[in-house]
Amino acid sequence: MPSAPSTLLGGLTPQQFLAAYWQKKPLLVRQAIPEFQGITGLQSWQDMLSLVCAENAEARLVSRQNGRWELDDGPFMPRDFKQLGADPWTVLLQGVNLLLPAGDRLMRRFDFIPQARLDDLMVSYAVDGGGVGPHFDNYDVFLLQGIGQRRWRIGAQRDKALIDGLPLRIIKDFRPTREWLLNPGDLLYLPPQWAHDGSAAGECMTFSIGFRAPPAQDLAEQFLTHLQDRLVLPGRYRDPDLRYQQHSAEIAATMIDQVDGILAKLRWNRATVRDFLGCALTEPKAQVVFTAPSSPLSRKRFEERCARHGLRLDIKTQLLFAGTRFYINGEPCSVAAADRRAMRELADRREMPGSPQFSDTALDMLHVWYCDGFLALR
Repeated sequence: MPSAPSTLLGGLTPQQFLAAYWQKKPLLVRQAIPEFQGITGLQSWQDMLSLVCAENAEARLVSRQNGRWELDDGPFMPRDFKQLGADPWTVLLQGVNLLLPAGDRLMRRFDFIPQARLDDLMVSYAVDGGGVGPHFDNYDVFLLQGIGQRRWRIGAQRDKALIDGLPLRIIKDFRPTREWLLNPGDLLYLPPQWAHDGSAAGECMTFSIGFRAPPAQDLAEQFLTHLQDRLVLPGRYRDPDLRYQQHSAEIAATMIDQVDGILAKLRWNRATVRDFLGCALTEPKAQVVFTAPSSPLSRKRFEERCARHGLRLDIKTQLLFAGTRFYINGEPCSVAAADRRAMRELADRREMPGSPQFSDTALDMLHVWYCDGFLALR
C-alpha cells in the first residue's frame, strides 16, 4: 500500500519520508533492496559496455589521466576503454529507463514522488578509485548501490565555488562532514545542493534515480515557446495619423505606445499553464524513437486481445493528467468522463489487466496509440 512502511525507505512510510527528509536532509538506508546486484540486462561491465557502445547511447566517460580530469562523450567503441590503462575512470549512462524495461521498473519504484518530477535512471560503472569528483546537484537524487562498493562523502557546505578550467563542475574547497561505504542494496538519498563525492572501492556500479528541477529561466523560455506556437493576435500595426517627426531615426513614443498595447493583449491563465506543463513534462527526449508493431492488429482484434490480456504503456511513453485533462508524449488528449477513472489507473500503474472498462471512443484512441508504438498488449 502507498501509505505502508517501506523497506526502500528504511521502514518509513512515503508520507514520513516526504515530511522529514524530502528536500531537507539526507537519508541512508542499509539494504533498501536487499543484496541488489543490478537489473536484468545490466549487472556487469559487459552489459554496460554493450549499452554505452550502442548508437543511441547518452554516455560520458570521466577519467583522470596523469592527475588531469578528462571528459568524453559517447557513444563509444570497446577499444576506447582498453586504452585507459591503470588510471581511475568511470562511465555514466543516462536514460537507462528508456533502454531496458527493468530500468523503467526500478525507476517506477520511486513513484511515491509524482511522476511529473521523475526524470531518469542513470547508471555509473567505475573501476577502483573512479568517480566524478566532489560536486553538487541542483536536483534530488537516490543513489542505489549495485555490484561492488562505493564510498560517499557528503557535506552541507555553503561554499559552492568551483575549480576553474575543468571539464567537470568540481568543488574547489570540499569539506565533507559525513562518510559511508555503501554495499549492494544500500541507498543514499541526497537533497539538492548537498555536496557529495563518490569513489569506487574496487569495481562497482551505482544506479541513480534523478528528478526534474528545471531552472526558472528555462521554464519561462519553454512557456513562451509554448505560447508562440498557440498565439493568435488579430490586427496589424498601423499609423494613419502619422505625423512628421524632426528626427527620422527616433522611435516615436506613439509607436512604443501602440506596440505596448498590442503586447498587453497577451494573456494566459491557470489552464494555459496546466496545458504547458502537461505537454512539456510528457515530451519525449530528442533521442526517443517509438517502434510501431510490424503487423498491427485490427481495431476489433485489438479490443478482443485487450479484453483478455490487458495492455501496458511503452517504457518511453509518458502519460500524465491534471484534473480532467490528459497528456501523452507531448500532446493533449480528450478523455470522456466515463473513461477517466480507467485512464488515470493506466497513467498511475502504466499497465492494466484484462477487461479494462473503456468506451468504444477510448478504445479507438488506444488503438491509435498502439499503432504508433505508444503502448502494447500484455
